[in-house]
Amino acid sequence: MEATVGSLPRERPRYLMGVGMMPQILASVAMGVDMFDCVMPTRLARNGAAFTRRGHYAVRSAVFRDDRRPIEEGCECYACRRYCRAYIRHLVNVGEILGVRLLTIHNLHCYMRFMQDVRESIRRGRFMRFKDDFERDMAAAQAVY
Repeated sequence: MEATVGSLPRERPRYLMGVGMMPQILASVAMGVDMFDCVMPTRLARNGAAFTRRGHYAVRSAVFRDDRRPIEEGCECYACRRYCRAYIRHLVNVGEILGVRLLTIHNLHCYMRFMQDVRESIRRGRFMRFKDDFERDMAAAQAVY
């Protein structure tokens, strides 16, 4: 990617297809990529995983059986405002499509918030600081998940 991005004209949009994990997106933006598309938020939702700003986790896990918290603390998406992890876990585990839909709503919302924050950090000239802080926070959270 480094070799390719460097040879693309700076005045034209630079598009990268299929990169989907948040750290990969940050690395790509740092190299000059402007646009992305990926299936990660929806694909992982279909497989029972929730994305958060601290990483992703399997909602199917038994540890969430009685967990009354939202998918992600502080998230304002429809799924997090109305449903708890235990209920979504139940839906996913019994094959109820509503579980996958709620995870998809949340995952897409999480990615939209993330990309809004990336754009804002670029506008303010603070992208590298945002990237460093994000990577540090995610590494610390991985030790907890």
